[in-house]
Amino acid sequence: MTPPPLLHCQALAKRFAAAGPAVLGPLDLAVAPGEFVSILGPSGCGKSTLLRLVSGLLAPSGGALTVAGRPPGTLDDLAYVFQDATLLPWLRVDANVETLLRLRRVPPAERARRRDAALGLVRLAEKARAYPRQLSGGQRMRVSLARALALEPRVLLLDEPFGALDEMTRDHLGEELLAIHARQAWTALFVTHSVAEAVFLSSRILVLAPHPGRIAHDLPVELPYPRNQETRRAPDYLRLVAEVSARLRAVEPAEASAA
Repeated sequence: MTPPPLLHCQALAKRFAAAGPAVLGPLDLAVAPGEFVSILGPSGCGKSTLLRLVSGLLAPSGGALTVAGRPPGTLDDLAYVFQDATLLPWLRVDANVETLLRLRRVPPAERARRRDAALGLVRLAEKARAYPRQLSGGQRMRVSLARALALEPRVLLLDEPFGALDEMTRDHLGEELLAIHARQAWTALFVTHSVAEAVFLSSRILVLAPHPGRIAHDLPVELPYPRNQETRRAPDYLRLVAEVSARLRAVEPAEASAA
């Protein structure tokens, strides 16, 4: 028996002014538990807006959206990782990882257990007493990811978390993220501008078209897990990167393509 979707959107729409144009939608989407879904599309097509709607940071203008059968913003086990690490510079790594747990009034012993487990997952236990300024960019993103994982999420939203990193660090963190996903099986929505990254990470890719944002292509990624450096050289991987790149170019506005 197929489980019900964890994320369900029906005719979901968002506009930022009552009489203004729609930024997103109408959009229909169902995401199953444990899926890793990447979202690609030109700038302004609503990728980040969709994540903010799912998280409850924005309210829909129309349609319906449920996460685990509940309205967005009511789940304790949903976590969000932004492009910037957004660490508090005056706190050490361990205290940064505990920040959201403190806000949710998690008892101290449980906070410590989750903090240590999350730092272990991102392989930063030895940096627990360091300050953010003492870390590399990749390490700061690992701390941001650990802070989200400490919530023990069922849904993990990631908005270009590796976008500011060099390619080698980005690839390495992508492999680590998949290893954690294999162990914890949360459902992921991952926004990226990198087709190669999307194909490497995902079980499914959504390509959004702009004005208003809508799903132009919904593509399965039928590459076996686990994935590693060999995956990036495999013919099927390279074929999928080329196919998704062509789909993405097809939805870009004419002026962007000309540029």
